[in-house]
Amino acid sequence: MAALITENFKFVSLFFKSKDVMIFNGLIALGTVASQTMYNIFAFDCPCSSGRNYLYGLAAIGVPALAFYLVGIMLNKSTWDLVSECRLRRCRKLSGAAAFSVLGTIIGRAAVAPVTWAVISLLRGEAYVCALSEFVDPSTLEGFPSGQGLEVMARFPCKATVPQEMQGFWAEIERRLKYESQLLGWLMVAGMALVLFLLLCMKRCCSPLGYQQEAYWSQFRSNEHDLFQRTADVHSRILAVESVKSYFGFVALEKEEKEQLEEHQNANPISSTEWNRITGICLYREKKGLPLYSRLNKWAQYSVENNIDAMEKEMDTLS
Repeated sequence: MAALITENFKFVSLFFKSKDVMIFNGLIALGTVASQTMYNIFAFDCPCSSGRNYLYGLAAIGVPALAFYLVGIMLNKSTWDLVSECRLRRCRKLSGAAAFSVLGTIIGRAAVAPVTWAVISLLRGEAYVCALSEFVDPSTLEGFPSGQGLEVMARFPCKATVPQEMQGFWAEIERRLKYESQLLGWLMVAGMALVLFLLLCMKRCCSPLGYQQEAYWSQFRSNEHDLFQRTADVHSRILAVESVKSYFGFVALEKEEKEQLEEHQNANPISSTEWNRITGICLYREKKGLPLYSRLNKWAQYSVENNIDAMEKEMDTLS
């Protein structure tokens, strides 16, 4: 059972680390749909009170969407690459077009969850019905008693609180508001699909790379990131072993850790300057006709050539 759970966990981890951005965005959308459904079932409760319905309905749609958007920005590695680029180099190596491209990527990825939340909220209609029920014009309802104010109309999302003589109008009001809500939802879906299509066309037309090289670039950066993380984990563990051993005189290691320590004897500390050189934004560049796919790739090329002057000019931070 433990082995089965471990294998399933590895599968899920690999699935979530998929290089296919569309699959990743689809997973985010599905997670958002599940969250929205759970919220409507367990948490959504319209106050059915004039003045409060509108605020509650807007909050039910807007606040979670804003939270998803901010979380999406915070979890995007490019956000912190851009922050580091501005902090370390004042964005002096970042052109306007490059900055627009990076910001567009960050905003686009972060918008998946909030847009999904807003669309599902509108298609379900509960929040919209709650928010706008009090603004339904009673004169448009045939046979509706005259002289009814906003307070009475605000009760319609909660059928049990509607006066008995007006129960027959509940279905008509709900149907009318859900029609408007779902129409807005489908219009939002169509609009976002059109915008996404146009942006993808612009990206393909403006990109200096062919489709195959872009796919290779994506694979390269994904593999580099995975290898870097694994290597950094081993490197930091070896340095930690040296620190603990120098304090206690010995260190308690697992068998695998002992093998790693024997295999990698030379793990020297890395200076802050070198860390800063590989930190920040790096869009596609070429050097003597050969591609540079990342800041680490650029650092490696200059290091192989032992071209310190060029490295300081291209990669160093502001003093």
